[in-house]
Amino acid sequence: MLFDSFPGLMPAFPARVRALLVLLLLSAAAGPAQAAPRPVAAAPALLPDAGPAPRLRRPDADRLRDLRGQREFQYEEAITQPEQSAWDAFWARVRDAIGNWLVSRSYNHFWRWIFYGLFVVAGVFIVLRLLEIDFTAMLGRSPRRAALAYDTMAENIHEVDFATRLAEAEAAGNWRLAVRLGYLQLLKTLADGGLINWQPDKTNHAYLAELPAAGPLRGAFREATRQFEYVWYGELALTAPLYAQVRAGHQALRAQLGRSYSNTSR
Repeated sequence: MLFDSFPGLMPAFPARVRALLVLLLLSAAAGPAQAAPRPVAAAPALLPDAGPAPRLRRPDADRLRDLRGQREFQYEEAITQPEQSAWDAFWARVRDAIGNWLVSRSYNHFWRWIFYGLFVVAGVFIVLRLLEIDFTAMLGRSPRRAALAYDTMAENIHEVDFATRLAEAEAAGNWRLAVRLGYLQLLKTLADGGLINWQPDKTNHAYLAELPAAGPLRGAFREATRQFEYVWYGELALTAPLYAQVRAGHQALRAQLGRSYSNTSR
C-alpha cells in the first residue's frame, strides 16, 4: 500500500479520509483523459451556373445628356478670372513676352552670355569704386583738372583778397579760377549791402531767392550764376575773349549794386 511507507503519519487520519486521499492521488497520476477528435465534414461542391448570361442595361443617351445639363450634377466650380485693367493687361503681356524670350533658343545660345558678361563688368566696376581705384588712370587716362591757387572748400569771402587773387589768376591765364573769384566777389558785394545772408553751406540759387523780385538785379545775378556754374562745375573751356565778356558782366553788376547802395544811402 501507498500509506505503508508513512507508518507514523497515516494512522492519524480516519479510514474514510485515507480512502479519499488514495482516490485523489490515483486520478492525478493517471492524468486527464483526451477526447478522440471528431471528423470534419467536407464542404459541398458548388455547381456551375447553367443559366443564361446576364444582359447589361445601358442608360438612355438622351437621359444622360439631360442629367449632365442640370446644375445639381455640376460638381466642378467654375473659376472666374477677375477683370484686368488696361495697365495690368499690358504688364501681363510684357511678362509673357519676357518669359517666352527667356526660354527661346536665341536667349539660351547668345543673349544669356551677353548678360553674364555685363553682370561681370558691373561687378568689377562696383568693386573698383568701393576700393576707390581710379578707373580712368587704369586705362592710361588722367582726368582734366584745373590748377587752383587755394582750397575752395575752406574759403571765406570776407577773408579773400580778391584784387590780388584775381590779378594772379589772370596773369597765369587760369580763366576758370578767375571766373570763380569774380563770382565770389559779387557774393561779397551783395552780403556787404545786406541783400543776401552769406553762409558757406548755402547754394547759389538760395542767394538768388533772397534778392528782390522787382528790378533788374535778380535777372543780372541769375545770368552771372548761370555763367559761373557752366564754367566751374561744367568745366567749360574759356579763352581770353570769353573771359573778358564774363568779367565785364561782373563789373557791370557790381557797378549797378554800387549805384543801388548810393541811392539807398540818400
